[in-house]
Amino acid sequence: MLHENNFFNAPSVTKKNNMVSVESDKAIAEIQSAMVIAKKFPRDERAALDRILTACMRPTLAETSQYQYSKGGTDISGPSIRMAESLAQNWGNIQYGIKEVSQENGSSTVQSYAWDIETNTRREIVFQVPHIRHTKKGAYPITDPREVYELVANQGARRLRACILGLIPGDVQDAAINQCNITLNTSCDMSSDAVAKMISGFSSIGVSKSAIEKKLQRRIDAITPAQMVTMKKIYNSIRDGMSSPNDWFEADSDSSDNVEALEAALSAIESAASKAEIDGVLSLIDALSSNDMKIARSKWMEKVESLKKAKTNKPEKETTPTNINWGRSIKECGDTETLTRLLVDMPESDQLKHHDLIDGQLDSFR
Repeated sequence: MLHENNFFNAPSVTKKNNMVSVESDKAIAEIQSAMVIAKKFPRDERAALDRILTACMRPTLAETSQYQYSKGGTDISGPSIRMAESLAQNWGNIQYGIKEVSQENGSSTVQSYAWDIETNTRREIVFQVPHIRHTKKGAYPITDPREVYELVANQGARRLRACILGLIPGDVQDAAINQCNITLNTSCDMSSDAVAKMISGFSSIGVSKSAIEKKLQRRIDAITPAQMVTMKKIYNSIRDGMSSPNDWFEADSDSSDNVEALEAALSAIESAASKAEIDGVLSLIDALSSNDMKIARSKWMEKVESLKKAKTNKPEKETTPTNINWGRSIKECGDTETLTRLLVDMPESDQLKHHDLIDGQLDSFR
């Protein structure tokens, strides 16, 4: 009786093993070549420090170079991830990055690393990132690939910063931070546009103008250069997830209760290009809480004024009647549409003068 020998018919794994071997050999060769080049061209620490200090003279880097947060009543600050990346680039012979090792069961295993090829010193952190978004209303799982990517990247960047700074000498870090502070103090933009940009940035993360003024203990138009620098550090800290708005600002009637809803309303206001579109935004504003409604209404009135100027395209004083009793006209408006048409013709100075009356009318139409 003949028995078929299946040995020669079994699936071959030789090709697969060869591919793995080739990739492994390629990775080893890349590492060896990088180490050889690093040894052949070692860093000149003095030249590297000069490059770092030169980079810190750029205002754009200096503005994002530091984070700051409060802990136990003490303000703690340090180099941000952007600063750490600049240090690594200019120090030289350093490889760094973030790798997602695996993704399963609603969680990602991530590795952040930094390797000084010249000294063969390596720092790495392996950690878990649950696919969960935490909000004021509680936590909920996220499944959208883009949201998962952004969450992993954000968490990885914070660990990457620690890895890089573990390789850069402390005195080099201190010199870089000192140069950034000098750059900020000498080139701090205190123009009205810069202040407005700062207010807009904080508004996007749920911090109102009045909350900023409480923090500064003065009106926003009286902010000092040192305070402007501090506010930039705080903004970087909140944006990078090192702290939250509640760590820095007192909750008041103007603080945001629902950042996502407020951002949606502000975005709709900004993109409105006609009277019909700006009227349609009112439904979004009416759905906000009373705290967020004040913020959105202020932006809404600014947009109405902007559309009015774009429509007339003439100096305000030449087209606006001076004998209108705007207060009485506001009170006579019987609905939102009528009030909107009135605001289109109303000068900005009169809108500010009757701000409370306009808010009261809008409340009565809800």
